[in-house]
Amino acid sequence: MRAKWIKIGMLVAVFALLMGCSSVEVAPAAENQGGDRVVTTTVAATQIMDALEMDLVGIPKSVKDLPKRYAGVPLVGNPMSPDMEIVKSLNPTQVLSVTTLEYDLAEVFKNTGIEASFLDLTSVEKMNNAILALGTKYNRQKQADAIVSKYTQKLADINEKAKGKKQPTVLILLGVPGSYLVATELSYIGDLVKIAGGKNIVQGETVEYLASNTEYLQQSNPDIILRAAHGMPEEVIIMFDQEFKKNDIWKHFNAVSNNRVYDLEEELFGTTGNLLVNEALDVLMKMLYPS
Repeated sequence: MRAKWIKIGMLVAVFALLMGCSSVEVAPAAENQGGDRVVTTTVAATQIMDALEMDLVGIPKSVKDLPKRYAGVPLVGNPMSPDMEIVKSLNPTQVLSVTTLEYDLAEVFKNTGIEASFLDLTSVEKMNNAILALGTKYNRQKQADAIVSKYTQKLADINEKAKGKKQPTVLILLGVPGSYLVATELSYIGDLVKIAGGKNIVQGETVEYLASNTEYLQQSNPDIILRAAHGMPEEVIIMFDQEFKKNDIWKHFNAVSNNRVYDLEEELFGTTGNLLVNEALDVLMKMLYPS
């Protein structure tokens, strides 16, 4: 099977397209007890720190709504290319990014003399581990335990609901304006599908995303197709609709014939883990087991 795929190492374009501008006014940076001055450079990391009740001295620019706790906190640029001059001027004791961007940013932070940590949010389990580690580091164990406990209970509930049900096969497409990739089990959305009891048609890979091979996908003939639109969701959904209409091969998919093609809401199904795990799993369960 591997010969039929072109492996994708890093998805620079995906994450660059996810970011936008913000009109938040800059206010003096806050410092935590103990002198911790933390900067987050992604939305997910910012939301996690909010749940841990941590103040921040810098946050990313984003078109998404960020926690009210950080209104007025200085902006440090988009996740793919933080403004290192601004970051350094904030005298951070720690900068938080994500492992998906580590290949591109680790050397940049190092050359600037900034200590950066890259949170692994590619699965629910890894996100839980990252939250617990942050809780320990910043003396927020109680908050971290509460967050993780909520997800642990949800996963147990999902496993119980999926028990005994026929396992549907699933194809996950990740779309950005102009192109789309296939998500493996190692992607965050792929992990959610696995938790919900679905079987990804792409097995045994070592990367999160692969270039599409439509003929091979059709041979796999999944029960369900999930389409995740990112960057500019409305534009990407139109792109998907045109692709499925113009490319004759899609009509031979059982998922298309049986009307089991679903568009995933960007807020719930991000490219990295986020705090809306439980809500995403509820939506996914309805797609995988409609009756």
